[in-house]
Amino acid sequence: MSSFKNVFYIQAGLGVLANMFLLFFYIFIILGHRPKPADLISCQLTFVHIMMVLIGGDMLLTDLFESLNIGNDFKCKTTFYLFRVMRGLSICITCLLSVFQAVTISPNTSLLGKFKQKIKKYMIHIFLCIWFFNLSFSTNKIFYTVGFINVSETNQMQVTKSCSLLPMNYIIRGLIFTMSTSRDVFLVGVMLITSTYMVFFLFKHQKQCKHVHSISHLRESPEKRATQTILVLVVFFVVMYWVDFIISFTSYMLWMYDPVILTVQKFMMCAYPTITVLVQISFDNRIIIMLKNIHLKCYQSCY
Repeated sequence: MSSFKNVFYIQAGLGVLANMFLLFFYIFIILGHRPKPADLISCQLTFVHIMMVLIGGDMLLTDLFESLNIGNDFKCKTTFYLFRVMRGLSICITCLLSVFQAVTISPNTSLLGKFKQKIKKYMIHIFLCIWFFNLSFSTNKIFYTVGFINVSETNQMQVTKSCSLLPMNYIIRGLIFTMSTSRDVFLVGVMLITSTYMVFFLFKHQKQCKHVHSISHLRESPEKRATQTILVLVVFFVVMYWVDFIISFTSYMLWMYDPVILTVQKFMMCAYPTITVLVQISFDNRIIIMLKNIHLKCYQSCY
């Protein structure tokens, strides 16, 4: 178990470093150049992933609260609330990125193509709505999360060594679970629909381009590379989401959390931010060119 935790912390550390590099890159692009709307979306997604790894991996708030001598009850409420907010933001922004890319690659004469200018114009409003929705949606964690007390409270579900969930009425528990699941299923469904549309569009576009352009030219298409990146992110997100959903659903229904299962769940949730950032870096030509230039300058300065 200890070796698995060590692997988990190595993975979380790698995820934080890679996401911080990507975040600084997007900030540089946004401040120094004319950013694309996709850069603004990806920048927020990267920030959310950093927070997810830091909070989910107990790498930020635990040490901070201990140094400030803050009570365990407040620490548990803050940690659980922020993690659920970041998880909700992750699925919402990933869905927005998928929808935006589907709109971007669509012809101007198509139904989705008519939303190209509108989605760019109202991007800030969309961001504000997403943040407000998720900050409000996860407030139930503030009321039902407490610091664990070693008492004979059989209905209290211990989630971590120091935190637990208070017992809920079956109706309230079912209502919270139904609302959360409905939101996630809807967003995952939108991602799958837009991903299927993009795959169909790329296949159709590739057949048309074979008569006009060479295959090498098609491979260098920025739109195709961006679409491939988002398709990989969406597929991996859906897989990670269903693993997390099965674990959460089972624990919620049985009202019991096993420490090993909790560690596995944390590992899977932190795997998404870690792997997706590596996918984004490897598919973004701007980052690859920048890294090559840095390597060339370092080589020239040394020799």
